[in-house]
Amino acid sequence: MAPNVYVFSLILSVLVFSIGLVNSFGFQGSVALDSLTFDKVIGKFKAVLVKFDENYPHGEKQEEYKKIASGGSSQPELLIAEVGIQDFGSKENGDLAERFNILKEERPTYKLFLQGKKEPISYIGEIISSSILDFVQEHSGLWIGRESCIESFDNIIKEFINGDEMKQNLLLEKAAEEKEKLELQDEKKSAEIYVKVMRKILEKGKEFVILEIERVKKLLKEKVSDAKKKTFEAKLNILSSFRAFINSKEEL
Repeated sequence: MAPNVYVFSLILSVLVFSIGLVNSFGFQGSVALDSLTFDKVIGKFKAVLVKFDENYPHGEKQEEYKKIASGGSSQPELLIAEVGIQDFGSKENGDLAERFNILKEERPTYKLFLQGKKEPISYIGEIISSSILDFVQEHSGLWIGRESCIESFDNIIKEFINGDEMKQNLLLEKAAEEKEKLELQDEKKSAEIYVKVMRKILEKGKEFVILEIERVKKLLKEKVSDAKKKTFEAKLNILSSFRAFINSKEEL
């Protein structure tokens, strides 16, 4: 073998090995599962979100997966995992693909496994990290903190969405009181958004949340300052928490 060909082959082997290591160990905030480890892990957590995909995925959808892994990492009872499926040769994890009816043309496919439930819940929708994390929160009941969201206020709005008008007014007062106790400026700004949205829901109904999400998304597409963009993103994250609890109630 000519020296230059030998060097090229050696470099290629190292690259393939490196990619294999990345795939085997998953991304930060996630783990890679296979046929031997899958059943050992599923059931150990309250919720496990699994992405079934090709062996070495890349592109925009894989970038969304990285965001999901990062976004879900703060919740200790949630595990984010991926299963790489090989369609040739040894057909690695092909048994899992067959078991969960994972079609090649539909990858990546996300399924949520809940502790104590035999069948997973399939995610149906666009591969957008925020939407998939909403899906996990709606079905698992686990709090997944997005940037600018406050767990104690999310707990209030969960009760708020499920309550009658009298209870909602009491919870609005509670949220307003809790807002005054906050010391950090960023938390105060977030709390103000929570309170304003709760007031709007009492005035206009839950439909306000969906309409406001669409309005804020449009504003984010416009040319705005970095400070304004940050404000819109914070509001969108908080509105998404409201939407998650609304959707969860409607499914009951």
